[in-house]
Amino acid sequence: MSTTHATSKRPFIRWLAATAAAGTAVTVLAACGDNSEQATSEGASPSPTTAASITAGAHNATDVAFAKDMIPHHRQAVQMADLAPTRASSPEVKALAETIKKAQDPEIKTMSGWLNAWGEGVPQDSGMGMDHSGMDHSGMKEMPGMMTAEEMQKLEGASGPAFDTAFLQMMIKHHRGAVEMARNEKAKGSYRPAIKLADSIITSQTAEIQQMTKLLEK
Repeated sequence: MSTTHATSKRPFIRWLAATAAAGTAVTVLAACGDNSEQATSEGASPSPTTAASITAGAHNATDVAFAKDMIPHHRQAVQMADLAPTRASSPEVKALAETIKKAQDPEIKTMSGWLNAWGEGVPQDSGMGMDHSGMDHSGMKEMPGMMTAEEMQKLEGASGPAFDTAFLQMMIKHHRGAVEMARNEKAKGSYRPAIKLADSIITSQTAEIQQMTKLLEK
């Protein structure tokens, strides 16, 4: 190859190299631009799941009061139900008491979890359901349907058909109070799981009130 021919090829080679480099740069910039746009889009608009989680986590004072009041309310119902196996004579009353306990024990744990997550105090379980005066956790007002100390002592001292009657009468009153509290949560609460639980309480305890009313009529 002559020197003249080799020299004539050098500008062409340099042109090819420059063109390739420019093409690579454009590709890289385009890729960066796509990633940047994607990141901006993701950062500006949270996914529906994230938004839903944030909304579901919102709660208000009604939600807190609902959990704080319903926990001791449920505890007393469970304590009443605990008396049935050794005092009730009716198989229906014993079965109902077991159903009440199985439903309300987990609900107590659920509501306690909410209060802990919210940084709120969980009402202490000091067995006050058995000697409770009908006052709520603050001691300032009467919660709907709560039994007094005298009523609880009467129930604890009864047995046989007398227990069955007292249990049904007291639990109907207790359930009506829980339904009233749950309706207030549905109307004024904002925490979705609490509203859902309130709706479940209304449905299940209203059905149990009807069942207990029929048992009393036998």
